[in-house]
Amino acid sequence: MKMNAMLYYEPGNIKYKEIQIGEVQKGEVLIKVEAALTCGTDIKTYRRGHPVLIKKVPSGFGHEFSGTIAQIGESVEGFKIGDRVVAANSAPCMECYYCKIGEYNFCDNLEFLNGAYAEYIKVPAKIVKYNLLKIPDDMSFEEAAFTEPLANVIHGADKTNIQPGQTVGVIGLGPIGLMFVKIAKLKGAKVIAAGRNPLKLNLAKEFGGADEIIDLTKVSDPEGHFKRLTPENKGLDVIIEAVGLPEIWEQVMNLTRKGGTVHLFGGCKSGTTVNFDTRRIHYDGLKIISVFHHTPQYVREALQLIADKKLDVKKLITCQMKMNQTEEALELHEKGKAIKVLLKP
Repeated sequence: MKMNAMLYYEPGNIKYKEIQIGEVQKGEVLIKVEAALTCGTDIKTYRRGHPVLIKKVPSGFGHEFSGTIAQIGESVEGFKIGDRVVAANSAPCMECYYCKIGEYNFCDNLEFLNGAYAEYIKVPAKIVKYNLLKIPDDMSFEEAAFTEPLANVIHGADKTNIQPGQTVGVIGLGPIGLMFVKIAKLKGAKVIAAGRNPLKLNLAKEFGGADEIIDLTKVSDPEGHFKRLTPENKGLDVIIEAVGLPEIWEQVMNLTRKGGTVHLFGGCKSGTTVNFDTRRIHYDGLKIISVFHHTPQYVREALQLIADKKLDVKKLITCQMKMNQTEEALELHEKGKAIKVLLKP
């Protein structure tokens, strides 16, 4: 059996080609991709490769998707051909040190899934067992495809311990930042969203429900502007950095009040360093956290939130394109002309 798939060869070199689909092994399922979404991680992969996701070339890539089960391997239980499903892009082993202490996102044997920019994707047995979920009948495939990125955000918001009445700032209004705005609002916080892109600033209000919007292209003193929007000008209770640049990591340290929480969610390039004022950290009692990835619990919570219509994730889809236009779609996303591009075979 053959399919068309977008393959990664080297940074900046991807090709849409016909390839052979391997046999479905014990515990695996083959999913006909109905919807796939662009993602910042896929842009990084496209531009510079990925040490974890790209182990050999050519390689499929893309990881936010949903679809219909086309084939089922031996020993798979609870699913049948034709089921509408969504799969997370990884699953823990449930046996290593980190899994035994419940920190599944740090699993020593975390198995990743890549290859959603294709007509079909084969899901490994471990992911089938722990992170393959059926989609409710009234949920569209494009909505379901948001399950994985939303799971990361819910995990991050949970570890940040956002409380009702707090003032939360979000810097960086890509898909992740916008979902942080919405989740913080759902938790009862006052949210201040900051960015530079008019499309994203508009969605921070329209999708996220942000209470205040800061256009950083029009503000000469971002720190002062943030603080003037907080009780007694003391600073934010929580700041979430969703950009992933060392210089932004450094700047957000000055936005919180004493005892505030700095969540450095945006992942910086490996090997980069930052400089922080130790006085602020120690004498102002800052809590600095950073959360990576998701766990099976948060994958399920994300799907349920979408099912409950708590987030209108379709607002984050800027446009729809064909799978063979993946390169163009990634470039639109990268240039800030799209939040998410929906790709269909």
